[in-house]
Amino acid sequence: MISGKEMEKLAKTGDPNAQFELGKVYELVLQDYKNAVKWYTRAAEQGHAVAQLFLGGLYYDGNGVRQSYEESAKWFRLSAEQGQMNAQFLLGEAYYFGEGVSQSYEEAAKWFLLSAEQGDDSAQVNIGFMYSNGDGVPKDDDEAAKWFRLSADQGNRQAQNALGYSYTEGTGVPQDFKEAARLFRLAAEQGDANAMFNLGELYQKGRGVPQSNKKALEWYELAVEHGSDNAAEAILELTEDKNG
Repeated sequence: MISGKEMEKLAKTGDPNAQFELGKVYELVLQDYKNAVKWYTRAAEQGHAVAQLFLGGLYYDGNGVRQSYEESAKWFRLSAEQGQMNAQFLLGEAYYFGEGVSQSYEEAAKWFLLSAEQGDDSAQVNIGFMYSNGDGVPKDDDEAAKWFRLSADQGNRQAQNALGYSYTEGTGVPQDFKEAARLFRLAAEQGDANAMFNLGELYQKGRGVPQSNKKALEWYELAVEHGSDNAAEAILELTEDKNG
């Protein structure tokens, strides 16, 4: 394994891989962000795609440099154009929220799709929502469910919840409350408040699971603990019905 001194010597000769690795040491080990920026920049200017990604991240957070969404998006784009999956996702986010670029759902969808096709689970769930809502792409429930499933199969809790909701509504998939409950449970066990609420609803209504106000209340209470306002209202309704 190369030593720190050897790495720095190699970096100073202009080797972009050594420059990137040295930048990582400064950022992740020493937390010396200014030197991280210095070495990432040298590697990024030579076209090192991952250095461009990391440099974009430092500009996004304002670590070691003056915070700039414009600079962040610039470096994400250079990396994304080389096919870097994470950069494609982050450039999609930049377009979705209009950070450093003009807001555009069409451009966001383009970059999310490129990243999703490479297997990024966050990009997959995002492009799924865009197909579900018709943002930047034609509304297509089948495509939405497809991308939710690919992301959910990787353990993405947001996608598990979204696919579960697709099964409750029968949008893009056949209606199946048992499958919805299974997916909501997977997401809920990862701490997803929306899934906790949705699973509580299934218990309250007896859909896909045995009807149980007790279990519904347990899931609603967990959802409230994780920040769900909907669950707080559901608890009030459930207790009012019980008392009434």
